[in-house]
Amino acid sequence: MLTLSQESLLMSMCFYIIISDLTRFVFISSSLPVEFLYCDLASMKSIRQFVQQFRAKNCPLHVLVNNAGVMLVPERKTEDGFEEHFGLNYLGHFLLTNLLLDTLKQSGTHSHNARIVTVSSATHYVGKLHLDDLQSRCSYSPHGAYAQSKLALVLFTYRLQHLLTANGSHVTANVVDPGVVNTELYKHVFWVVKVVKWMTAWLFFKTPEEGASTTIYAAVSPEMEGAGGCYLYNEERTKSADVAYDEELQRVLWTESCKMVGISDEANRLL
Repeated sequence: MLTLSQESLLMSMCFYIIISDLTRFVFISSSLPVEFLYCDLASMKSIRQFVQQFRAKNCPLHVLVNNAGVMLVPERKTEDGFEEHFGLNYLGHFLLTNLLLDTLKQSGTHSHNARIVTVSSATHYVGKLHLDDLQSRCSYSPHGAYAQSKLALVLFTYRLQHLLTANGSHVTANVVDPGVVNTELYKHVFWVVKVVKWMTAWLFFKTPEEGASTTIYAAVSPEMEGAGGCYLYNEERTKSADVAYDEELQRVLWTESCKMVGISDEANRLL
């Protein structure tokens, strides 16, 4: 999550960003020209409507930050019937990114690439992708479902960068780990964990401002110009889980994801 000052800075630089809190939107819009477009990442219909509205404005898109998410929620489904972690954390961003790819490619140039920044988590290191049960129907675990969604985001980013490079597009895709950040994501954890978090947050948790730093670095830093397919932590490139580099797994997940959200396999068009 970006702070108000960081959001204001990005918008003053003519970046388009999505603000998930209406109060923050009202605050910023009082000092900067801001327009609100609604998008529910848990709804495929809402995502398509958002993209249609955005495209109608004929605006360039230089940076797309995929940052919505839920964590450790009880077993439940989105309106499209997807397990909520997988549907919101992963499939929502997968569809949004694919529907905005043409705009991103038109906006990027050789000297200033458009950028896609996807927020994952260190939890992906323990994640397992169950291709035969992506919806966690056989045995639901909040931790397992969350970790799987975060691993899927890393696999997705690496596959996307491969396709963008093969296509010669002036767009880069990177994935970031914000660290352990003191946000509302922890509202579904057991009450004892909430108490421990409340007592130790100042010592072990990053502030939202600190947590946003790597995302902003990936989005606007000159050092990241032209660099894609990177996993970033604390504003440095680092190694992701070994399984995330499995190109066959990346390909299969991409193909299955296209089927699930109802779009043609983007790989065929890009290549």
